[in-house]
Amino acid sequence: MTKKKIAWVTDSTAFITTDLANHPDVYVVPLGIVFGDEVFEDGVDLTTDELYKRINNEKTVPKTSQPAVGKMVELYEKLKTEYEHAVAIHVSSKLSGTLSSSKSAAEMADFQVEVIDSKSMSYAITTLIYKGMELAEQNLSLENLASALREEVEKHENYILLGSLDQFYKGGRMSGTQFLLGNLLQIKPIIRINNKGEFELFEKVRSEKKAAKRILELFEQSYQKYNITHIQIMHGNVLDKAKAFEAEFKALYPNLDIFIGEISSTIAVHAGEGTVAFIWNKE
Repeated sequence: MTKKKIAWVTDSTAFITTDLANHPDVYVVPLGIVFGDEVFEDGVDLTTDELYKRINNEKTVPKTSQPAVGKMVELYEKLKTEYEHAVAIHVSSKLSGTLSSSKSAAEMADFQVEVIDSKSMSYAITTLIYKGMELAEQNLSLENLASALREEVEKHENYILLGSLDQFYKGGRMSGTQFLLGNLLQIKPIIRINNKGEFELFEKVRSEKKAAKRILELFEQSYQKYNITHIQIMHGNVLDKAKAFEAEFKALYPNLDIFIGEISSTIAVHAGEGTVAFIWNKE
C-alpha cells in the first residue's frame, strides 16, 4: 500500500472546524479535564455545556492535563504505517506540556514529525493547519513547510476579555494580588498571549464597555498597518455577546470576514464562562 504524504496532528485546544473534523488526514489529541478523581477527555466525553454546569454547581476546581505520552506514541505508531511523515501543531509550550509529549512520542515511535509551537491556542492553531495544507500543495519539503509555518506563527494577534477572574486565578494564571485588585476595583483586564506564547496582562480597563471600545481600537491599529481580511471571535457560552461584537466590526469593516466559534473546554477551565477572545492574522 502506498503511504499518504502528510498527517496533520493537533490537540483539543484548537478550534476544529467541520472541514477539519471530517478531513481524513487530521488527527486531534484530546487534553484531559480533571474533577477530583474523575478525568475526562476534552471534546470526547465532556461538552462545554457540561463543564460550565459542573463549574457553577460544584466546589471542586477543575484542572487540565496534557495527553499521556503513551497515547501519543500509539497514534504515531499507527500513522507511521499510513503516512510518510506528520506535521503536529500544538498549544503554546509555555501553557501546556502537550508539545513536549508530542515530540517525545514521535521519537519513541521513530516517526518523522515536525512539531510546531503555535505559541497560542484556539483558532490561531486552526489558521496554521489551513496554511500548512495550502503550503503542502506547493510540494515543499517537510523541513521548508515547517519553517514557513514557524514564520506564520509570528503573524497572529490576540486579545482576551476574561469571563471569570476567579477561574483564571484558580487555574494558576493570575497572581493573588492581581485577582484581589481586579475584584476590588472592578477592573476588566485585557489579556493576551504574547510572542513568547505566555499569558500577559496587556491592559487594565475599568468597565466592560471600555474594554470593548479598546479592542476595536487595537484592531484598527493593526488594520492600518497590515492586510487583515479575517477575524475570529471565540466565546465561552456567550453567543449573544460575540454577535454584538460581530455587528460592531461589520459596521466599521464591511468587507471583513468574521468567524464566530466557541472556546474548547480545556480553555474554558481557565478562562471561564463569559470569555470573549479576538484573533487575527497580520499579513
